[in-house]
Amino acid sequence: MWVARGSAIVDRVNRQGPMSPQTSPAPLETSAWTGPTSLEAIRAARASIEAWIVETPLWAWRSPTLSSRRETDTPVWLKLELLQRAGSFKPRGALTVMRTLDADALARGVTAISAGNHAMAVGYAAQVLGTTAKVVMPNNANPGRIEGCRRYGAEVVLVEDVHAGFRRVEQIAADEGRTFVHPFEGPLTALGTAGVGLELIEQARAAGTDLDAVIVPIGGGGLCAGVAAAVKLAAPNCEVFGVEPIGADSMHRSFAAGAPASIDAVRTIADSLGAPYAKPYSFELCRANVDELVLVDDDQLRDAMRLLFRDAKLAVEPAGAAATAALLGPLRARLVNAKVGVVVCGSNIDEASFAALLGL
Repeated sequence: MWVARGSAIVDRVNRQGPMSPQTSPAPLETSAWTGPTSLEAIRAARASIEAWIVETPLWAWRSPTLSSRRETDTPVWLKLELLQRAGSFKPRGALTVMRTLDADALARGVTAISAGNHAMAVGYAAQVLGTTAKVVMPNNANPGRIEGCRRYGAEVVLVEDVHAGFRRVEQIAADEGRTFVHPFEGPLTALGTAGVGLELIEQARAAGTDLDAVIVPIGGGGLCAGVAAAVKLAAPNCEVFGVEPIGADSMHRSFAAGAPASIDAVRTIADSLGAPYAKPYSFELCRANVDELVLVDDDQLRDAMRLLFRDAKLAVEPAGAAATAALLGPLRARLVNAKVGVVVCGSNIDEASFAALLGL
């Protein structure tokens, strides 16, 4: 079952061509926007970018294999953000931020740091908003993502690692006057990603289901912060679980410390979740709205990727499999018989890397 508000979403996602660029659109009046503090604010933010995103489907995943793994026949509701523009949820936040830039800022352009998904989203957003993007990526980033950024017209700067990347992007912003579009931090970013959570709840209700729990991947926390806030506003009794890789657990460390914390290195195949630190806004929003954090290892990520590919026919990157890995791993006993929404956040992986990770 595919669920979306309005007409056939699958047709929109699969057939609609690239959006036409705009030239210096008028910036939004967002002085009253303080993040995802109300359903009205989330809806207004979503409406402001709806010309450049799609409402991704919510799919009821049912199969004998899934039932045997969960020990229940209750379906799992997959929010398919891998079908979003640029292949992940990231355009929602990037566009919400960049939509507020005035003509002078758009003329100077934007810059970003990312392992790939955010960089691609910023490149896409720059293309449709009529500006330019210079994105910084680690030199071990997936080649398909690097090429994807260039296809959107972004200039790509490669650096040694993500720590060097943050230093380089600050230099670009200072030297060239470009606006830095942060990959996960800030009220506008969370306001954009909150649309994922609101759609998930609305689509499930349209199918006659009130979800008991939602599972969201965490990198820096921008997606989880927005989704968790929206879910708690729209369905206060629905639990929200955040999931991180063991080798990139900055939010876990932050929760334990009671303040944003960092990690010294990223050690996971889920490079899209490899934020080197948490930041205050996304940390506080997650702490306020996330019921529990769980960890998954790389073997669990591979297992979830394999199951999604073989059983649900979805080819996802490791980050896109993280919520499924949590459902089948650390949350399996906790959520038996629960009606669960799972955010499948992205699919930006090339064929060779996908096959190598799964030993195909």
